[in-house]
Amino acid sequence: MNKIILADSQAIFRAGTAKVLAMDEDLRIIAQCTDVERMMHAITTFPGAIVLFASSLRPDMTRLCAVLESAGSRAIVIAENSEAASDYLQMGFRGVVFRSVTGTALTECVRRVAAGSIWSPTQAVLPDSPEEDMVGARVRDRLTPKEMRIVALIVQGCKNREIATRLKTTEQVIKNYLRSIYDKTGVSDRLELALFTIHHRVLAQAAAEVGNKLEAEERSAATVLASGAAAP
Repeated sequence: MNKIILADSQAIFRAGTAKVLAMDEDLRIIAQCTDVERMMHAITTFPGAIVLFASSLRPDMTRLCAVLESAGSRAIVIAENSEAASDYLQMGFRGVVFRSVTGTALTECVRRVAAGSIWSPTQAVLPDSPEEDMVGARVRDRLTPKEMRIVALIVQGCKNREIATRLKTTEQVIKNYLRSIYDKTGVSDRLELALFTIHHRVLAQAAAEVGNKLEAEERSAATVLASGAAAP
């Protein structure tokens, strides 16, 4: 039984990864971490584990390598699709997968690293340029602005109640929109929707832009509200 420590701040991606790895009876996730300090604590608590961590956590790589060596553990980096796998392999990490990795490749990577091998992906699964992502572009163009806002919040890990609150509507309305979104994307649930979005660069970029715009609008509204409350 190979022990797995999973560290990633993206709740949906972490849940998808855990779901994939749980299907292999030789792999057991013993800890899930959302930040660097929790990951470091888990590494020292569970020596000899395979540590699967997101590069987006931005850990101190020198410190991480030292902690891994002390614990007798190996690490696999979940890299962003724009990053170079070779950079992490040169640092001494035993494997690299991209955000766009398939479930089969992810499981094979973990098994190879657990067996003492090094896993280097040949390329990101996403196309090299946004123009080549025809599926992502087609889905993006089919989604309405309201649906795209919901997709953006789903990718951030928001539940229906939070989405309804942030978009100033009801949970039932969100559920109705989700049914339409599932039909347009060909997925069956929110986890598949989030992973589908992450795996298609054009759609992921559009969702990120909408998410940033929504956050900016919320900050602006909060500032106006605070200003009004402070007025005599």
